[in-house]
Amino acid sequence: MNYFVHDSVASRYARYRPYLHPAVVKRIRLFLQLDEPVHRALDVGCGTGHSTVALKEIAYEIVGVDVSAAMLSMAKPEARIRYVQAPAEALPFDDRFFELVTVGLAFHWFDQDRFLAEAHRVLADDGWLVIYNNIFQGHMVENAEFSRWYHETYLARYPTPPRNPRSISREKGEAHGFRLVHEERHEDEHAFTVDQLAAYFTTQSNVIAAVEQGDEDLESVFNWLVESVKPMFPGDSATFRSSGSICYLRKV
Repeated sequence: MNYFVHDSVASRYARYRPYLHPAVVKRIRLFLQLDEPVHRALDVGCGTGHSTVALKEIAYEIVGVDVSAAMLSMAKPEARIRYVQAPAEALPFDDRFFELVTVGLAFHWFDQDRFLAEAHRVLADDGWLVIYNNIFQGHMVENAEFSRWYHETYLARYPTPPRNPRSISREKGEAHGFRLVHEERHEDEHAFTVDQLAAYFTTQSNVIAAVEQGDEDLESVFNWLVESVKPMFPGDSATFRSSGSICYLRKV
């Protein structure tokens, strides 16, 4: 099930998601030892284009692809970038066309076997597939009580919808012609005001499932979030931690 096809979700996603991708792209550049950008890169599951724009640091020509027309409609035009509507499992590109394929925060929504077959097809020989994720940990640096609320109250009210694994195993990669060369962990901290945190939560599939695909009202959910978290804030803003992995796979 695609939770991000709705126009209302795309608008929130573009406005309220933290822009975490440049820090990941910096790590990619260092690991791949890219003294010069690659010629062509493909960003699969690009959403509103946040992850695609970040690739301008390491690629001359970039294509962002997403199945959702609503998400792509929120992507701002950028030099050296074009956007294409297509599913991850049926990429409309020639064989061996890209030197780099990236997937940011989207792999867990794909039919992973079908996508990996397509990624292998469109990658040049010895090309790289990089899959990364970022998970909100429900941890406020300034107040440990937030973690209890997040896990016992928020996730109880808005449970995480089913999804596939977020990262790829060595065995699955090898089954599709990839060698898992390296996997690294990364951590981030983001400062949110009360309203910013509540707005960020409305971009998560938990709330989307309750609002766009359920029977709850977005304004009521937002107000409940604000009222719930505001007493835990030490001031105007607070710091929250997220973490994830970056998997580097090479086509063999």
